[in-house]
Amino acid sequence: MATPAQWLAGARPRTLPAALAPVFVGSGVAAALDGFRLAPALLALLVALALQVAVNYANDHSDGKRGTDADRVGPMRLVGSGAASARQVLVAAMLAFAVAAVAGLALAALSSWWLVAVGAVSILAAWTYTGGPIPYGYRALGEVFVFVFFGLVAVVGTTFAQTESLDGLAFAAAVPIGLCSVALLVVNNLRDVHGDAAVGKRTLAVLLGEGRTRLFFTGLLVVVFAAIVLIGLARPWALSGLLAAPLAVPPVRTVLGGGRGPVLIDALKGTGQLTLAVGVLLAVGLALS
Repeated sequence: MATPAQWLAGARPRTLPAALAPVFVGSGVAAALDGFRLAPALLALLVALALQVAVNYANDHSDGKRGTDADRVGPMRLVGSGAASARQVLVAAMLAFAVAAVAGLALAALSSWWLVAVGAVSILAAWTYTGGPIPYGYRALGEVFVFVFFGLVAVVGTTFAQTESLDGLAFAAAVPIGLCSVALLVVNNLRDVHGDAAVGKRTLAVLLGEGRTRLFFTGLLVVVFAAIVLIGLARPWALSGLLAAPLAVPPVRTVLGGGRGPVLIDALKGTGQLTLAVGVLLAVGLALS
């Protein structure tokens, strides 16, 4: 039976900035549009966190059953390590999905019932990343879905839940934070590239190869800050997001320096910190605008 510490590690807390940051940015956009509402913002935050934990447990369950987590570097794999059964991890994932669904229903009741459909699609996308008969995470589509759901859906959805409007600023602000989340996935898959290739898991990193994946990661972070500059042309306070740029240096240095295996765990942690910092600073800048 897994210990509480193992369950916490299995939830992969280093990925949680990908859930927090877009909600912060979406709320910052709502404030910029004079429509910030605390209750919907908090519910959106709960939905995002619950979905992130759910997808992490769901991935642990699906990868563990397929045998792709048997020999991995990185965070605790509950099923792959034998600390918990696939059924136990599946139950944990379903409980997290249930929390997200209940919070999502409350959020929809406060704003718009259209959010129920958005939530249902988000849960489906979370499960089918590595679950189901055709997991898109095994077909080099993970980065696309991460950008869509951790960028566009999360930011625009959070803003819509508070303002009940679709504004171009929300779509623009979704770009840098969505790309930060993509960068998190890229460095994660770079760490696992050889193990994934060995078991037939065709991530984008496997298709690109190590060298191109390292350049892709760096390019993503360059575009993140370029997008913030473009947003700043219309909303100058948004340029405060550039203050997070120094945090990009350590993970980029590690990735471009050829770091492998455990060394990339620090790069993943640093990219998570960068994502959270960009989210907070951009949100504050947008609110001040």
